[in-house]
Amino acid sequence: MDSPIQAHYSKIRRVLVIVLILNWLVAAAKIIYGLITHCSSMTADGFHSLADGTSNVIGLVGIHLAGQPTDEDHPYGHKKYETLFSLIIAALLFLVAFNLGKEGVMRLHHPAMPVIDIASFAIMLLTLSVNIAVMTYEQRKGKSLKSDILVSDAMHTRADIMTSLSVIAALIFMKMGFAILDPIVTILISLFIAYAGFQILKESSNVLVDSAAILNTKRIEDIVFKIKGVKNCHKIRTRGRPDDIHIDLHVQVSGQMHVDNAHKICYAIEEAIKKGIPEVTDVVVHIEPREDCAGD
Repeated sequence: MDSPIQAHYSKIRRVLVIVLILNWLVAAAKIIYGLITHCSSMTADGFHSLADGTSNVIGLVGIHLAGQPTDEDHPYGHKKYETLFSLIIAALLFLVAFNLGKEGVMRLHHPAMPVIDIASFAIMLLTLSVNIAVMTYEQRKGKSLKSDILVSDAMHTRADIMTSLSVIAALIFMKMGFAILDPIVTILISLFIAYAGFQILKESSNVLVDSAAILNTKRIEDIVFKIKGVKNCHKIRTRGRPDDIHIDLHVQVSGQMHVDNAHKICYAIEEAIKKGIPEVTDVVVHIEPREDCAGD
């Protein structure tokens, strides 16, 4: 029987597989027709969708590693592999953005008149509908499962929707004779992709450098002060992923309190925080004596 962690990542894996299949179908339609009609913006959008599919594959590898149980070398588990592989997805986006931007600049100097027909619009509208459905589904699952990979990939798909809308607008203007818009839209697409990569880089880096996972520490204080025997609470620090938050804090109790009672307070604080904030997986309480208090 799977552990809770393995069951959690199994759900994420199923979402990625479904999204992977849809992304590659969308990519194939755009790339093939874009190459046939010499429409660089449609082809660029297709490669963006292909990058979506590739990021799904990378995500599947990351999920496999992140789902491994704790061991002697990894007592805190392997969940940060998911965050690490989100950075790889960001790097892939930057690479795709660079290549598409270069292609757009080359097309500005060596323009080609693309073939625009009803099929071009049909393919773009159909793939746009699929992308919207994929993004909505993946974003909803990413938030409910608190998955970096799914949220990052949904952001990737959102950028794909924006670029597809740009391509559709460009097709309309190119049909009116403004062929110069084809390479310009290709360059704009590359900027959309680069921005999506930057957003993923920013979010994942915050986790890896242990930025505060809970900015409003008063939420934690309110829970701790409800525990009988707690005189003060300070030096609260939080870190980790949205679904794997680690907290350490200092709590003052009476200087006359017996160590057994102090230990019970530590346990009560840990249980209360985990119950009040389900995303918390580890709590370390440092007990300090408060000499101005007498008795337990």
